[in-house]
Amino acid sequence: MADITKFGPWRHLRAVPTRYILQTRRGAPARQGSGLAFWFHPLTVALAEVPVEDHEITTMFHARTSDFQDVTVQAAVTFRFVDPAVAAGRIDFSIDPNTGAWREQPIEQVYGLLNQLAQQHALGLLAGLPLEAALAQGVGAVRAAVTEGFAADGRLAEMGIAVVETRVVAIRPEPELERALQTPTREQVQQAADRATYERRALAVEHERTIAEEELRSQIELAAQEEQLVARRGANERLRATEDAAAERIRVEAEAAAERIGGAAEAERIRAVGAAKAEVDAAAIAAYAGVDPQVLLALAARDLADGLPQIGTLNLGTDVLTGALSRLAGTAAT
Repeated sequence: MADITKFGPWRHLRAVPTRYILQTRRGAPARQGSGLAFWFHPLTVALAEVPVEDHEITTMFHARTSDFQDVTVQAAVTFRFVDPAVAAGRIDFSIDPNTGAWREQPIEQVYGLLNQLAQQHALGLLAGLPLEAALAQGVGAVRAAVTEGFAADGRLAEMGIAVVETRVVAIRPEPELERALQTPTREQVQQAADRATYERRALAVEHERTIAEEELRSQIELAAQEEQLVARRGANERLRATEDAAAERIRVEAEAAAERIGGAAEAERIRAVGAAKAEVDAAAIAAYAGVDPQVLLALAARDLADGLPQIGTLNLGTDVLTGALSRLAGTAAT
């Protein structure tokens, strides 16, 4: 909307660069262009403002396919006014000289026209397609049909309108029908997912079985090695016991031999000592063979006295002394 400022009976208009202003004075064009700014008298001029920027409208409508199924089409159309003067001559873009607002609603009129044209071309195309083809190929086909229809429509050029771009966002069936159509694909996807899950589980089971077999094989090898180790330890123990027994036997035999040798030597010594003693005794006996028994008795008493404890004082009575002297005297007389 143009900015209009009041200064008494005069008005000043200032437009933005994206708005095309047309000023008519007394039925003849006075000035026109984008982004104008000028003074004018509201009683002598007529003003029109045409937007020259791109406009986009979105449309949504229902269509029926060749197999009598309802679908919803969502599209967007971008257009612009390429000839503002022509557009102002076909559509009421006049503005109030006091406020700068449009007197009518020209943009809404253009929106309605383009919406009807887009629906017309889309409905004509979808009416000849079955539902599956409309859903699978309809987006591109409808876009092409609407674009060609706009290009071939002479009314748009006569109104100074050019369609810049046409986009078809989606073509969708009714919700229940859409769910029904999605079911086979969902089932296939679910089956593929289940199959992948089963394969993954089978692979996991196979891996677990392989791991269990490897663990069992390792345990068997460890048991065999442990058996060999036990057998080797037993053999070592038996060999150690055999060696210890042999060593003990050798030691005992050596000790027995030493004792036998020692015993034989001791016996030989004892025999030698006994023989020597026997020889001494025999010599002594032979020496005492012609000696008087009294002398032998005296010698025996001497030897006996040598073996008795030492006597410090000996008291002899009169009877003992008299008898001893009598025996000694008798022995001397004899």
